[in-house]
Amino acid sequence: MAATGSEQKGQKAYYVSTPIYYVNDAPHLGHAYTTVAGDVLTRWHRQRGEKVWYLTGTDEHGQKIMRTAEANGVSPQEWCDKLVEEAWKPLWEHLDIAHDDFIRTTEKRHTDRVQEFVQDLYDKGEIYQGGYEGPYCVPCEEYKTYAELLDGEGDFEGQKLCPIHKKPVEMLKEENYFFKLSEYGEKLLAHYEANPDFIQPESARNEVMQFVRQGLEDLSISRSTFDWGVKIPWDDKHVIYVWIDALLNYATAVGYGSDQKKFEETFPADVHLVGKDILRFHAVIWPAMLMANGLPLPQRVVANGWLMVGGEKMSKSNLTGISPQQLTEHFGVDAYRWYFLRAIAFGQDGSFSWEDFSARYTSELANDYGNLASRVAAMVGKYFGGTLPDGAPAHGDAEQVLVDALAKAAADADEKIGDQLDFAGGIAAVFDFIKLVNGYLTEQEPWKVAKDKSDEAQARLATILYTAAESLRACAVLLNAVMPTTSQKLWDSLGAEASLGALADQPAADVARWGQLPAGSTVTKGAVLFPRLEEPKA
Repeated sequence: MAATGSEQKGQKAYYVSTPIYYVNDAPHLGHAYTTVAGDVLTRWHRQRGEKVWYLTGTDEHGQKIMRTAEANGVSPQEWCDKLVEEAWKPLWEHLDIAHDDFIRTTEKRHTDRVQEFVQDLYDKGEIYQGGYEGPYCVPCEEYKTYAELLDGEGDFEGQKLCPIHKKPVEMLKEENYFFKLSEYGEKLLAHYEANPDFIQPESARNEVMQFVRQGLEDLSISRSTFDWGVKIPWDDKHVIYVWIDALLNYATAVGYGSDQKKFEETFPADVHLVGKDILRFHAVIWPAMLMANGLPLPQRVVANGWLMVGGEKMSKSNLTGISPQQLTEHFGVDAYRWYFLRAIAFGQDGSFSWEDFSARYTSELANDYGNLASRVAAMVGKYFGGTLPDGAPAHGDAEQVLVDALAKAAADADEKIGDQLDFAGGIAAVFDFIKLVNGYLTEQEPWKVAKDKSDEAQARLATILYTAAESLRACAVLLNAVMPTTSQKLWDSLGAEASLGALADQPAADVARWGQLPAGSTVTKGAVLFPRLEEPKA
């Protein structure tokens, strides 16, 4: 679901990017994990009323793409077009990703600006010609050092393997152009020291700082043994190294060299979301490139961990890739969006299992949250004809506990999700509140109170059900960034659209103000928010 950037004038956009993903194959859970995280983060900031820009896209140049296309009997461009239109864009739409732009590195708006950027560096004396020989991993599109290579075993015995892909590297010898990366080590370290939040989490920051302290080598920024890439503008026998090409999407997509006003209102990124295996490109090479061209550096580079299956990183090359659609077909899209951010601390490796997903779905989504919504709607329907009663007359200490708990949950969720990118902690804060509301209903026993037809008892019943419904109103807002479709269903069930307006327009800062859902709202029992899971087909 593509979105349009907010229209606030003169305010710098809160700019978030995912990596641009290689289109050598269809997306798997690891790609979707990062993209959903970025979507939740940017939806949260939109609901704060901020101007937001969310960028994703695809990386379509390089030797890996060329070889994949050749193996499938088509041109690289045909391969990229097919994968983007048939796999990548449809998945993001399916997962309700509200990106503002989807950039492809084969687009002219990108390639022209890449050539301009590299030409500027060349003109400034930041690039020179030289030769290079060393081990190269095509899946990583990266030269490796001998120290990090693994010794092959079995079919690969006697060969050196990439530590990430566990496949043999190739020995390459080329005449290339080089960027003077070695001159930026001290400048980078000074930036890291002055901006301790620049690289997150702390383990990632420590790894990068140790790497830079060991000394940086100049970076080969061109390839001359194949031609699928952006041509070096002063020497068309070379194409620009795919990582230089790819990193520049964060600038070209927001107007670098073409729309200065948009560029100034958007760049640099507030958050680059990256996998930890590509952290060095984003935390070392990218800021050095920006320094060399006199451009501002991003605020934060945040590395998420790997999704693991059987102890192995989830990827096609390790044969552990799982299609997101396999999970959404069984659990639903919103539950999918919720689960990975709820179950895995962002920035750490996490293991996925079908059993854990099923257990959490049943316990937290179906039993705690969905059942609460169904019970409240059913009781308002049964005892008050579907019209939300006035809860003020009998509001007492028990209700005030929930009022105070909501204020804390809202503040915690806002800080954790919106500022710290602690999605698991923020979601947990909301679900702790949901548990309190369930406990409140258990203690107050409205089904027993309803049997007493006295005015006092009926006023008490009204307060109990109003309190539960108003709590659900807040939950719909707090979980809207995570589960937008479910939140809208709940919002409609509470009659909130008619009385409070569109869910997307509810300001996050105001969510904890008690009493927003007006008495007289029409509450309906809609479809079950989280249906009982069926046994997966064999």
